[in-house]
Amino acid sequence: MSQTAPAPVKKKRHVFRWVFLAIQALFLIWIIGGASSAADNCDGQVGDALTACQAGTAVGAGIGVMVIVFLWVAVDVILGIGYLIFRKR
Repeated sequence: MSQTAPAPVKKKRHVFRWVFLAIQALFLIWIIGGASSAADNCDGQVGDALTACQAGTAVGAGIGVMVIVFLWVAVDVILGIGYLIFRKR
């Protein structure tokens, strides 16, 4: 009886996983960059102007971070739905 060699096992390609992780890294870098850039906006201010500038900077940075988080969640939901629709079974 002749034995045939088993067919080579194809490695699964995990392209989606790496694209997903790259997108997560980009959003994380965006949040860190956006939050840290708002830290030094009040140079040269004194007294009430400094207090108002710091309060405005904090509120603006918070709103900016929330917008980025909202976009992050929206992109993740879209990617998740796309993955569920197009994955191979």
